[in-house]
Amino acid sequence: GIPYPIKPLMEAIIEASIDAATADPRFPSVTLDELERSIVIEISILTPPQEVKVSNPLDYPRHVKIGVDGLIVSKRMFNGLLLPQVALEWNMDSEEFLSNCCMKAGLTPDAWLTPDTKISKFQALIFSEETPRGKVKRVEHSEV
Repeated sequence: GIPYPIKPLMEAIIEASIDAATADPRFPSVTLDELERSIVIEISILTPPQEVKVSNPLDYPRHVKIGVDGLIVSKRMFNGLLLPQVALEWNMDSEEFLSNCCMKAGLTPDAWLTPDTKISKFQALIFSEETPRGKVKRVEHSEV
């Protein structure tokens, strides 16, 4: 995906969709048959990330709204992003969400507790097909 507003939305959606279908090293490329018969496409449009400022890293969890906020963790050259819906889908609390975002960045789970780790949050508008190639609806994720 493209977490920062560096290009027009339509261009970003096309690029991110092609990359997700063909360039993710964790999965084989999507086939045309899969695309037509079994894949439901979901797109999250992100607000610009805002750095979470705290005087004590132990305060980060109080600033994360589960089901509302997505996270970006940055430390030196390491970056990790988790969408707001991830915490709901995996039943995470704020601390688990922060820890999992650190691991996504290739950091230790407690890296969010160190003063040189930057935490940013964002929100997302989520759109999903109801069925493969079906009607598109806006997905509402509520806070738990």
